[in-house]
Amino acid sequence: MFITTAILLALALCVDSFVVSTTSAFKTKMTYRRGMLMALVFAVFQGSLPLLGALLGTAFRAWMESIDHWVAFALLLLVGGKMIFDAIRPPRDGGSLDLSKFMVFCVLGIATSIDAFVVGISMGLDYTMSQVFIIVGIIAATTFVVSMAGVFLGKRNVPVPERLASVLAGVVLIGLGVYTLIEHQVFA
Repeated sequence: MFITTAILLALALCVDSFVVSTTSAFKTKMTYRRGMLMALVFAVFQGSLPLLGALLGTAFRAWMESIDHWVAFALLLLVGGKMIFDAIRPPRDGGSLDLSKFMVFCVLGIATSIDAFVVGISMGLDYTMSQVFIIVGIIAATTFVVSMAGVFLGKRNVPVPERLASVLAGVVLIGLGVYTLIEHQVFA
């Protein structure tokens, strides 16, 4: 079940990277080489921010041991709920970015990984560091592959149901939060 949970978590967290990759490739007609760089940057941030969050969660684990499952549930509920809320509200006109600059990829990488940092805190509360490293590796690899798939689809002008993908990702995160809570209540 651990690997299944890690894969579901990785897929839920990389939805925004997928959408940004698809949209960027579609709007700018980027090359595959530039798309690969963007996917790599997204994978690095999507892997490193949950690791930082997990380190923070681990530091507070002893202090919060009696309520760690409630904190993990609340964090996953908040992130999942925000993803659903963002998908439902009307889109904002964000303007366009110059995707020829590496720093823009870094800013986009951070922006698409903030939720991963928060989820990382709950990982630090629930998993050992060896498990966290496995999850982080799965998240980074999944993000790279999914972002490259987004670049491929964007270059081929394939429409992506952005709102549906975000709602599904939010539901998965909320489901993982509920699973964490039930697991601690039933098997504790």
